[in-house]
Amino acid sequence: MSHISVFAPASVANISCGFDVLGVCLDNIGDILHIEETSKSGIEITKIVGQDLPLEATKNVAGVAGLALLADYGHEKGFKIQIEKGIKPGSGIGSSSASAAGAVVGINHLLGNPYSRDQLIAFAMEGERVACGTAHADNVSPVLLGGFTLVRSINPL
Repeated sequence: MSHISVFAPASVANISCGFDVLGVCLDNIGDILHIEETSKSGIEITKIVGQDLPLEATKNVAGVAGLALLADYGHEKGFKIQIEKGIKPGSGIGSSSASAAGAVVGINHLLGNPYSRDQLIAFAMEGERVACGTAHADNVSPVLLGGFTLVRSINPL
């Protein structure tokens, strides 16, 4: 398989006293990422539908998360990503987390699933670093794991 479409759901974090540690995944709203393997190494964001966000991979949360995964993977691989934004940035329901998580899930699948969900969380957190300056796990964890999540530690995750 050389391409995949991934639905990445919205999430809510900072619930009550669980600031930056407690999050929940939401149903029926999210981003859709179309990811295609290419012969050119790296990540190329080719299109974003629904929002005006950076196409440059190093400035886009999905691109940064994907690049983090590929840097760890170590082999020269390349992927094109198209993003259909179903979550408005700044809406408070994990727009950046959905894009970052969707990218690493799709790329991981196309590589044959070499990484665990915990490892994918760490890569998606790098996308969050671009969005807010810190690699938070409170939104990406529920997107990747589903349900309610409590982040007790990020090192180890």
